[in-house]
Amino acid sequence: MSGLLRLCTAGSVDDGKSTLIGRLLYDSHTVYEDQVRSVSRASVNRSAGPIDFSLFTDGLRAEREQGITIDVAYRYFATARRKFILADTPGHEQYTRNMATGASTADLAVLLVDARYGLRPQSRRHAHIARLLGISTFVLAVNKMDLVDFDRGAFDAVHEDFSELLGDASLHAIPISALHGDNVVAPSERTPWFHGPSLLDYLETVPMCRADASQKPLRFPVQLVLRPSQDFRGYAGQIHAGTIRPGDQVAVWPSGRVASVTRIVTWDGDLPLARAPMSVTLTLDRDLDISRGDLIGTIDTPPHVAERFDAEVVWMDERPLDPARVYLLKHGTRVVTAELSRTLALNQIETVAVSTANQLVFDGYHDNRATGSFIIIDPATNFTAGAGMILNPIDELACSDHRGPAARLAQLARGAATDSAAAEAVRQALEEMLA
Repeated sequence: MSGLLRLCTAGSVDDGKSTLIGRLLYDSHTVYEDQVRSVSRASVNRSAGPIDFSLFTDGLRAEREQGITIDVAYRYFATARRKFILADTPGHEQYTRNMATGASTADLAVLLVDARYGLRPQSRRHAHIARLLGISTFVLAVNKMDLVDFDRGAFDAVHEDFSELLGDASLHAIPISALHGDNVVAPSERTPWFHGPSLLDYLETVPMCRADASQKPLRFPVQLVLRPSQDFRGYAGQIHAGTIRPGDQVAVWPSGRVASVTRIVTWDGDLPLARAPMSVTLTLDRDLDISRGDLIGTIDTPPHVAERFDAEVVWMDERPLDPARVYLLKHGTRVVTAELSRTLALNQIETVAVSTANQLVFDGYHDNRATGSFIIIDPATNFTAGAGMILNPIDELACSDHRGPAARLAQLARGAATDSAAAEAVRQALEEMLA
């Protein structure tokens, strides 16, 4: 099975995530000899044997002193069958925000559970975050089976609890001992009742149903307008989704104005075709008012254009979210001011109504991660205070009963893509008011 698999670890503190990853790297011969020597010298947890495998990923001094993972550690490795990008995330509740960061780009999550304790609150929280971030394939690694004498009943109990927790997600359970290497790279003789593949075998062969971004509707956020001379006006950026060719008709959002692509310009020359995730410069057959933050997309499958929407927000700041404050919201290449509807504390995850000062062009997060996500910045400290996943736009008519008719009509006109659409929306609204 070829290709690249992005995966992350998840689970409660001390369930053995870093030890498992270290053992996986060591037994699959994907660490260098100097790394092994360095970890051997640094190992202080002699109950783990001559090598403390967690040190292959826990590189911070505070991590080694406390025996916990604090930051996300990325490891790149490959076997004869597949390439991997692995994010080892912290299990401590205080660093839940770091786990969300590591899981945001993953296709698969390895959920570790201590066989002695089973499902714990942080295990539930990590599973919920992973599902929220769009991960639908999970490996349930029931760890420390050596401490329960490889009892099948303990394994089955944990498996049943997680099956109910993850709903319709794909779940593959494996009994392991990260410390001793049972079922990590090779099958273990101490689990004769388990007939599935080892962890590495499963990761090498699991089919990934990740949608090809180039098959989705075109989404090209404008990052820079290039104007080197009077004869050239180009719009530079990265294609987040879709495919584009010279001659294709496109719409520029939020205005909804239509134009045709004349050239796809790169450093190496013009291209006959470009697809996600390429970075290119587009030229159009019309001079339109396009600036950084606008989005070039398809006409037949338009994105949402709105100033209000619901989103799942992960709060990452020790200072709670204050609905009375104005924050900066960075969405793609656009930064706007925004207000959020409710208070959130550190590491809390809730659905929040977001109101922005200017229209945003977006998709739902589950349709497009790039155009469906944003970060929240505290303008006083420039600290990334939260991250959000857009669910859907809020129906302005349904939530604007407290506003006067003039405000409602003005909002409808601003939200329309074209002048004709604005006139039609206002006409329909007037008929409803007068009926």
